[in-house]
Amino acid sequence: KQTIWVPANSMTPTASNGCADIATVETTAGRPDMSVLDFDASSDEHAQFSVAFPKSWDLGVVNYQLFWCSTATDTDGIRFELQGVACSDNGTIDVAYGSSQGLEDDAQGAAEELYVTGISSDITIAGSPADDDLCFFRLFRDVSQANDDMAEDCRVLGVKLYFTTDALNDD
Repeated sequence: KQTIWVPANSMTPTASNGCADIATVETTAGRPDMSVLDFDASSDEHAQFSVAFPKSWDLGVVNYQLFWCSTATDTDGIRFELQGVACSDNGTIDVAYGSSQGLEDDAQGAAEELYVTGISSDITIAGSPADDDLCFFRLFRDVSQANDDMAEDCRVLGVKLYFTTDALNDD
């Protein structure tokens, strides 16, 4: 297994039902600032990013882990989903995402506290992944799920993607 870190400032709100634009949030002067995408509690909101995996990727399933924080001091829960699709050279990008996999987590009481979810179940990338494809991913907060009872914004800091390799290098 290998990982790729995708920070929030490498994601963009989707054109339809997008999350808030990337924001820089100061914790305290002289301490780390956070680059975040805020997903509110009133409707499902989406962000997207793309990855050109190395040729050593086995073209199989991926998994993810969400890094996030809350804007309030409480212990509410969140639910996020991630889905992906592969696009090949000389092929259309106007294709549907594959099935999503969800992750749930709960805040633990403090605003600006880092939360890291467990690792998701397998995500099958739609299309027919091949070497040199560009894989598009869509991350969204699923506010209709029972565990998503957080009344405030959920701040996404980034996603760690897990993928399996079948070669030592990309030669």
